[in-house]
Amino acid sequence: MGEIILTAESIQFIALFENMTRAKVQDCIIEEDRLIYVIKQGDMGLAIGRNGEHINRVKKALDRSIELVESSSDPVSFIKNAFGPVSVSSVHIVNKNNKRLAYVEVPSKEKGLAIGRSGRNIDKVKTLARRHHDLDDVILQ
Repeated sequence: MGEIILTAESIQFIALFENMTRAKVQDCIIEEDRLIYVIKQGDMGLAIGRNGEHINRVKKALDRSIELVESSSDPVSFIKNAFGPVSVSSVHIVNKNNKRLAYVEVPSKEKGLAIGRSGRNIDKVKTLARRHHDLDDVILQ
């Protein structure tokens, strides 16, 4: 597991989310217009709630976009979860030049979604992979 350093602000966002949903949060990344929560494996249903009522209540309270990623001790599953709606064909983790790299294959028609506007989706996956599984880079194929 990588090093996760939480700020006072992210701890407050985690506490609020856990109080409103009863789901356990393992990490929170704060960006200008969105919050990315890493949810304990198995707690995604609690985090979302019936018909999305929990997640929508949190979005309304914080007035921000919220993204949820289900945690996994397996780096391959974690990376697939982090890509969200993108269909990940395969993930290969290799050690190369003293670096741990994840090569991720996605369908060519979904590459744009995997990268995201200004690279924000792939940057999110890289940050989470570094923080949770000590991966130095995630490379799309």
